[in-house]
Amino acid sequence: MQKFSRAALLKALVPGLVLSLSLTGCKDPNAGKSADASGNGSTDTINVGQYASLTGETSTFGVESNAGIAFAVDELNAAGGIEVGGKKMLVKVETQDDQSKADEAKTIAVKFASDSKIVAVIGEVASSRSKTAAPEFQRAGIPMISPSSTNPDVTKVGDYIFRVCFIDPFQGYVMAKFATEELKLKKVAILRDPSQDYSVGLADVFKEEFTKMGGEIVADASYNAKDSDFRSQLGQIKTAAADGIFIPGYYNEVGTIARQAKELGITVPLLGGDGWDSEKLVEGAGGPGKALEGAYFSTHYSKDSKDQKVQDFVKAFTAKNGKAPASLVAQGYDAMMILADAIKRAGSIERKKVRDALAQTKDYVAVTGKITIDENRNANKSAVVLQISGAEFKYVKTVDPK
Repeated sequence: MQKFSRAALLKALVPGLVLSLSLTGCKDPNAGKSADASGNGSTDTINVGQYASLTGETSTFGVESNAGIAFAVDELNAAGGIEVGGKKMLVKVETQDDQSKADEAKTIAVKFASDSKIVAVIGEVASSRSKTAAPEFQRAGIPMISPSSTNPDVTKVGDYIFRVCFIDPFQGYVMAKFATEELKLKKVAILRDPSQDYSVGLADVFKEEFTKMGGEIVADASYNAKDSDFRSQLGQIKTAAADGIFIPGYYNEVGTIARQAKELGITVPLLGGDGWDSEKLVEGAGGPGKALEGAYFSTHYSKDSKDQKVQDFVKAFTAKNGKAPASLVAQGYDAMMILADAIKRAGSIERKKVRDALAQTKDYVAVTGKITIDENRNANKSAVVLQISGAEFKYVKTVDPK
């Protein structure tokens, strides 16, 4: 090996060191960095957290909502990103699976709350999981947007908690009104899950509204989501001679309830809320044309709407994914797009400014309807009633806010 003096080594290395330093000096020191939620410094990426039930008992909810968010992000980034103070910034979503468990949702919330790069969070679909996680985001001052948690208490956690869906007091009114005016029902039974905030809240509102409208609740039975035999409760309802049954539960148990009701000879109309809205609902009821044929439920959107924005969305999503978007897909999409709109209007990725812009959302034309965020950070918007026909959910009517 040839030996060099120290002076010779320095003479050989210095030009390379100078070149390296000059190249480093030409580079934007912030290029490629993630967004700092404090709003300090120039950044290129807006980091958004998402927690969803990608696995577990209500996995279709999380999978569908995630698909809508991903579709929105692809659309935003294909257009160059969100304009923030004259600069286009790409969106990056970090998604965590809470496995349909409330304690896991809280664990994820603690993780996101400790990450200074997270500008805002989208989630959860289920009200119980949103209520568990929301306090962590409120404490950290991170805006949280639920695509579809309808229990009224979710946004009562604090001023950083929002939703882009209607709430159960409206949904309960919609189905009570439909049962009374459209189906002419006089005596209705309720079958609820007391362990789910969603089920309890919706059942209570329906009961109050239906009674106000002159109807009678002839039975109010309970079940556990992990139950597989509902015959005892259904027998009680049959004895009460109800002319309709309201089941404010989730799709994974509703199918079984419907099958067992039919086995017991119960043929009255079955009604529910947006917790029914899953492609697996009919499958659980024995398949198309079986136990849930002709049943009704309220939800947030119909792919059959004649609205041009809806049809454009359905066409684009179907072309990319091979199937039409379900309601939760549309709700996830709207949650991401309303967040993008708020960031653009805020002209900042600072959490407080984004929160303020979200609170000022007015008449935003979304896929699921025109949305205004009210003083309680809830979405003032319409609902639709759908009827199950084969494997399809057919549009029946739209009900506007009271």
